[in-house]
Amino acid sequence: MNEILGYGEDALTLWALEKHRSEILNKLNDQTTTSDCLVFFRPSFGRSGGKGSAEFGEFDSILASSKNVYLIESKWDNLSQNQEVKIELSNIQILRHEIFSWYFINWSAQQYRNWGEFSNALQNGFMSKFPSRKIAPDKSILARNLEFVLSKLHEHCEKGKEPKNVLLYFYNRNRSKQIEKVTMNGGNTNFEVINIDYEPYISGNFVSLD
Repeated sequence: MNEILGYGEDALTLWALEKHRSEILNKLNDQTTTSDCLVFFRPSFGRSGGKGSAEFGEFDSILASSKNVYLIESKWDNLSQNQEVKIELSNIQILRHEIFSWYFINWSAQQYRNWGEFSNALQNGFMSKFPSRKIAPDKSILARNLEFVLSKLHEHCEKGKEPKNVLLYFYNRNRSKQIEKVTMNGGNTNFEVINIDYEPYISGNFVSLD
């Protein structure tokens, strides 16, 4: 008998996307059927980078329905008695969502034949929006990853909509509270929070991925 067991935040994210996708969609008021969704797990866009860098890190996942694209950050209570009702995200985490959203809105495989043509046409606009960063260089791994992911997302869902930001929070009802909001530097953000209670599904602190 084969059995795959996972531990921690990444495993819970994959488990939720595989087995609780309908619950996530319902909480997002999205009527798309689970079979009509596209999921990227841990899509990488380089390291978090810094000033002058084109790289901006990786999402825990991207979920695309037929109507919306959801950029997902995942957090869990780390098996602790978390009593906080809010989560603070870092500037770089928020910036990652802003940069990818800009790419998603501006990229069009029909308008631009390749990434080089796209980056040449829009690099000034990118620098104006993100003055401390640079647009993904043509023929780089980052550019290839972006072109592939963006094109797949555009094929799958409605164009023209800005992606929605989602915090997927895993908690244990016997130890921790649900998260109510996501903040940055003490201020509110536009993240929607989806709480998932993992307590009924774990065995020895591991979750089954089969």
